[in-house]
Amino acid sequence: MAHDELLARTEFFGDAPADLVRDLAAKGSELHLIRGDVIFREGDIADALYLVVSGRIAIAIANPIDHRETVVALMDAGDLFGEMAMLDDGPRSALARALEPSTVLAIPFDPVVGAFRSDPGLLWGVTRLLAQRLRVMDEALADSVFLDVTGRTAKRLLELSEDRDEFQLPITQEELAGLVGASRERVNKAIASFIRLGWLDQHERRYVILRRDALELRAR
Repeated sequence: MAHDELLARTEFFGDAPADLVRDLAAKGSELHLIRGDVIFREGDIADALYLVVSGRIAIAIANPIDHRETVVALMDAGDLFGEMAMLDDGPRSALARALEPSTVLAIPFDPVVGAFRSDPGLLWGVTRLLAQRLRVMDEALADSVFLDVTGRTAKRLLELSEDRDEFQLPITQEELAGLVGASRERVNKAIASFIRLGWLDQHERRYVILRRDALELRAR
């Protein structure tokens, strides 16, 4: 899919005229990444937002003491990220790293800001995107309060399966632990319990969900 078509499908630019979206996409530059490439780090000065063209990007926050990362979001093809710094002129609030070979489109802030100033009505798209971000944060906060590690592990595995009963985990066990918000040992213990109960089968990063209903119940 063309860059402008992907961009037009985002909440951020959903209300923008087609010619404006084409112009913004044309001002972007492609970054071709391999697994582990860092796009930006927490505290970096920001000058662009990013559209995932292909692959998968992790948004993570590092613990300043032991540098262990907590993955707060996974960005897939068609997802937009890195826009927050444009809205408040602040530095990057998190790290963005490629989880697999990926292509992202880096769009400079300046033409986007210019478009919003010319037509403030476009900011409704920004509002919708921020509302989505808040809903995700609210859900993550609720999970941390009401679900134990086993429940959060079940929920994250179901999300990563994307409704498939057989799937390959797109992230490492360490990254999964960061997404769950627990140690790798506790997450592995939860997965081992699912296997023992006959709900899940695993071989390295290949997973087979045998009892989706049981996992869904445990994730509530």
